[in-house]
Amino acid sequence: MSTPRSSPVWLVLIGILSVQFGAVVSKGQFGEIPPVGMVFLRLITSSLILLAFARPRLRGRAVTDWWPVLALGFALGAMNWAFYESFARIPIGAAVTIEFAGPLLLAAVGSRRPRDLVWVGLAAVGIGLFGAGPTGVDALGFGLALFAGGCWALYVLSTAATGRRWAGVEGLAVSSTIATLAIAPFAVVAAGPRLLEPRLLVLGALVGLLSSVVPYSLEMVALRTLSPRVFGILMSLEPAAAALAAAVVLGEVLTPLQLLAVACVTAASVGATRTPSAPGAVPREI
Repeated sequence: MSTPRSSPVWLVLIGILSVQFGAVVSKGQFGEIPPVGMVFLRLITSSLILLAFARPRLRGRAVTDWWPVLALGFALGAMNWAFYESFARIPIGAAVTIEFAGPLLLAAVGSRRPRDLVWVGLAAVGIGLFGAGPTGVDALGFGLALFAGGCWALYVLSTAATGRRWAGVEGLAVSSTIATLAIAPFAVVAAGPRLLEPRLLVLGALVGLLSSVVPYSLEMVALRTLSPRVFGILMSLEPAAAALAAAVVLGEVLTPLQLLAVACVTAASVGATRTPSAPGAVPREI
């Protein structure tokens, strides 16, 4: 029987698995709808729920209040689109691992301890292994995952700036809506009437729930009693969880070299998070 102390950990672990199974469901539909179409359906689901929950106040806002929200909206839209286009071309476990380069580099830049460069080096080795030898992943997919990681770093910075000017999740609700509107024209051109197919609408809503609403809600509850540093260590398990979910559902089995890459990046993420000067928890990418 789980103790009260262990329950927040399980909430975070369930949230991590929820995100990865959301990605698995998405990839399973790419034969019927392009990645940008699924991103749009995911974002519109999370945006509607966030707007209903937060009911953000828009009137009377200073211009300076809007800049971080616009940056967060751009980061959110670009990050999700690039990430989905990435794992349309390479294994999900590889895409998630490579994407971790963004927040890891951000943590290293924010650190004042030279030894943290060791973790950056270990992560670089792991990421580099995905392009090594005959088992290297598709170059475009690799590049898109790296770009998504850069957007994740911008997302972290923009989330902090937005939180200083918008109460609760108001800023996140607005930025998610901005991202949805920005993605919409590309989704309509690429997917067209398929965006209105009932089956895909249901699957898109399911992806939105699994990838955004469920994990964000569980983690918000967990962080009431869980330290940010422990949360950050648990988040380091994302690459391994992604590889496991993709292997079980989609049959995407990584090569031994790629599994070593996942292990390197996971170890680097744990090490960077455990360092006293590290920033701790990384915000969930909605």
